[in-house]
Amino acid sequence: MHKPATQLVHAGKPRTGIRAVNPPLERGSTFLFDTVADLEAGKKARLQPGNVFYGRLGTPNAYEFEDAVSALEGGAYSLSVPSGLAACVLPVLTFARPGDRILVTDTVYDPARGSFSSFFARNGIEVAYFDPRIGAGIKELMTDNTRLVYLESPGSLTFELHDIPAIAQAAHAQGAIVVCDNTYATGFFHQALALGADIVAQAATKYIIGHSDGMLGVVTCKDADTYRAMKEASNWVGHGVAPDIVWMAQRGLRTLPVRLQRHHENGLELARWLEGRSEIARVLHPGLPSHPDHAIWQRDFTGATGLFTVQLDTTDKAQAVKFVEALHLFGLGFSWGGYESLALMADAAEARSATEWSDPRILVRLHAGLEDAGDLIADLEQALDAAFARNGD
Repeated sequence: MHKPATQLVHAGKPRTGIRAVNPPLERGSTFLFDTVADLEAGKKARLQPGNVFYGRLGTPNAYEFEDAVSALEGGAYSLSVPSGLAACVLPVLTFARPGDRILVTDTVYDPARGSFSSFFARNGIEVAYFDPRIGAGIKELMTDNTRLVYLESPGSLTFELHDIPAIAQAAHAQGAIVVCDNTYATGFFHQALALGADIVAQAATKYIIGHSDGMLGVVTCKDADTYRAMKEASNWVGHGVAPDIVWMAQRGLRTLPVRLQRHHENGLELARWLEGRSEIARVLHPGLPSHPDHAIWQRDFTGATGLFTVQLDTTDKAQAVKFVEALHLFGLGFSWGGYESLALMADAAEARSATEWSDPRILVRLHAGLEDAGDLIADLEQALDAAFARNGD
C-alpha cells in the first residue's frame, strides 16, 4: 500500500493511452448516447457512482476528483456539492426526518449552525447542541429518535477536539449516524472515518483547492447505499458543480501533502512564538502541549495545518482592531486554507448555547499561509508593538 502523498499524486480514475499528465477539462451539460437502450440504461443508473448521464448529476472530471477524495479520506465513495456549507448540510438533509433529533457540537461552523437551528428546526427536526468535550458522556443525550450526531474536530474558533471513537460507539449503539466535518485537517492529517465517523463532510474550498479561488464541498462515506441516498437528496435540491471547479480541486489534491506540511510547520512556529508574548493571553492550537486536548491530537492526528486562534490580553476592541489592521502579510478576510495568511477577529460567545464562553478578552483567528515563517513572525511582532504601544521599550 502506497503512502498518502503517493496516493494523492496518482489517485482518481486512470485514463489510458497517450494522455496529458492532468486529465483534460470536459465541460458538458448534455451527454449523447448511441442508442435508446443506452440512454435508458444511463437514466436507470443515474444515481450510481461514476455514471455519466447528465451534467448536473456528475461529469468525468467530478468522478475523477471524487475517487481521489475517497482515497484521501479512506472511504468508498465521495460526492461533490457546490460549497462547504452544502456538504455540511447534505447528510442531515438526507437522513433526518420530521420528528427526528440531531445532536450537534456546540463549536460547529457558524453557517452550519444557522442551517441546523433555522431551516431544519423549523421543519420539525429537533436540534440539540452538546459540549465538544463530552466524549462517551454523549450517551446521556441519546434518545430513541436521535438520528444523527454531527461533529467538527477541531471546533471552529476555539479548537476543541472530540473523542470521536467514544462518541461514535455511543451513537452507533443507539443506531445514529455520525458525521464529522474534517475540513481543518483533511484525511491527510486525520482519518475521521477510521475513527468511527460514518460520513465526512468538508469544504474543498479551503485546503483542497488551496488557492482561494473556488467554492466546493465534498462528502465521503463507506458504502454505496449511503452514497446513493445522499446523491438522491442532492438531486432533489438541484445541486450541481462546474467541471472547472472540480478540475481545479483535483489539481489541488496533487500538492496537498506538501502544502499542508508547510502550513503545519508555519502554524506551529507562529503559535509557539506567540505563546511567549505578553500581549497574548493564550494560544488555542491543538498541536501545542498547552492545549487541553493535546493528547487527543497526538493520538488521532498526524498534523495540525495552519489555522489557530490567539486571545489578546485586552478587552479593548479598538486595540484589537489596531493589531489586525497593522498586519501587512496577513489579509483581513473570511475563509482560510489558501496559500495566503489571514487574520480575523472573532467572538466565540456569539455562537454557543450548550457551553459558555465567558472570557471577554478578544479572539483573533490566524491562518498561517505558505510565506516564510520568519517574515510572518516579524509582521506579528510589529503589529503587536503598534497595538500595544511597545515600540521597542
